[in-house]
Amino acid sequence: MLNRPAVGGSRSGLRAELAELATEAVRPELAELDRLSTLEIARLMNREDALVPAAITPLLPRIALVVDAIAERMARGGRLVYAGAGTAGRLGVLDAAECPPTFRTGPGQVTALLAGGPAALLTAVEGAEDSAASAVADLEALGPRPVDTVVGISASGRTPYAVAAVAHARALGALTVGLAGNRGSALGAAAEHPLEVVTGPELLAGSTRLKAGTAQKLVLNLLSTITMIRLGKTYGNLMVDLRASNEKLRARAHRLVEQVTGAGEAEIEAALAATGGEAKPAVLVLLGGVDAATAAGRLAEHGGRLREALAATTLPRPDAGAEPGTP
Repeated sequence: MLNRPAVGGSRSGLRAELAELATEAVRPELAELDRLSTLEIARLMNREDALVPAAITPLLPRIALVVDAIAERMARGGRLVYAGAGTAGRLGVLDAAECPPTFRTGPGQVTALLAGGPAALLTAVEGAEDSAASAVADLEALGPRPVDTVVGISASGRTPYAVAAVAHARALGALTVGLAGNRGSALGAAAEHPLEVVTGPELLAGSTRLKAGTAQKLVLNLLSTITMIRLGKTYGNLMVDLRASNEKLRARAHRLVEQVTGAGEAEIEAALAATGGEAKPAVLVLLGGVDAATAAGRLAEHGGRLREALAATTLPRPDAGAEPGTP
């Protein structure tokens, strides 16, 4: 498909535009779908879903470049902002909402703009996705900066709200990504980094909450998770950047500290109590032999990266009192 304007000039023009999209195509071989048994439909859907990871594979090198660019900006105080409408926008909201409990991101560090606002999470807001002006206004309300990243999400790749958010962010110098389900999309053209994952026609024609939505969820998983790994929010494959604020998290924090340090229960409980339930400094307290305040300071010195803070804490330091050159 060739790049086209996000907004058609007429209803007939829009119908013609949608007819060219792979995500909108009708599959004649499924004309009797409703006459199949429940198990047959389930197997068919499962086979369709299995095609999604393969569609993402060719984009992995580009995704890796995007992640490194996002992480570099976030390390300088930038934010990761998702923008979309309908299913695509809700997936952005979901990914943003999961970052604070998973990676202890700060308020607004990962956020999402949904066409129609919070009400659109549960109820369709008619016409919201068609408002480019709303996208610009919603983005401006965040106070966008060049250090931020804006990821537009749209299965069709033509949603005016997503396209306008990305185009406006790019004009302001922000890093921009266009996550779409069709090649040659308006969203991809608007973004510095197009990520066009083509999963083809849906089992139910035009129902992009299926394969296209699954692809979007998987790509968002890649973007946010690997970015957080690059920012030092993990230690190996452990989610150590958490504060134990409820029973489940207290149990998880205890288990994480135990896995990293091998310390006994009483030692772990004391370290977590001293660090206000935070796993990272508790590990540093136990393995580095320092108090909680020193552990927090060492982590701050190393950008919150536990592995680097541990290396600096458990090795002799120049200010440890020994004369230079002393064994």
